[in-house]
Amino acid sequence: MINKQGLWFLTLFSLILVLSVYYITMPNEIFKNEDIVTESDKEETSEVSKQNISYVETLKVELDSERAEILDTLQAVLNDDTKTSEEKNRAYEEMKEINDNKASEEAISKKIKDEYSLEAYVKQDDSKVEVVVEGKEHDIKLANKIMRTVQAQFSDPMSISVKFS
Repeated sequence: MINKQGLWFLTLFSLILVLSVYYITMPNEIFKNEDIVTESDKEETSEVSKQNISYVETLKVELDSERAEILDTLQAVLNDDTKTSEEKNRAYEEMKEINDNKASEEAISKKIKDEYSLEAYVKQDDSKVEVVVEGKEHDIKLANKIMRTVQAQFSDPMSISVKFS
């Protein structure tokens, strides 16, 4: 009679054997698809260039991905049973701060879009606010107006920088 360990060994061995026979009998053209890959790469790059992704949108996506990674690590701290309540509280406060900053940035970006009809990227860190506006003209008066609009959103004085892309 075959025991469980022997049964597992036979099952895995037969699976490996079947996969190796399949690999050996596959035609070689499948592995030599360099021309196909380069053609598909060319098609993808032409599609991306047709989409005309803006610098502001790229910055927004990068910031969102960074924050998603940070939030995932903080969520892992909250779900970890070995962490102390103090560590969990710190992680929760950081998550809350990130979400508050994100909401504030979205509100500022919306206000700039409503008032000036410009697409804007906004990043807030403590007492600093960085604004990147999508526009071809580098207008100092417009930058001052945007700075005043952003400062009106906060009760404390903020260090605000406005850049044009």
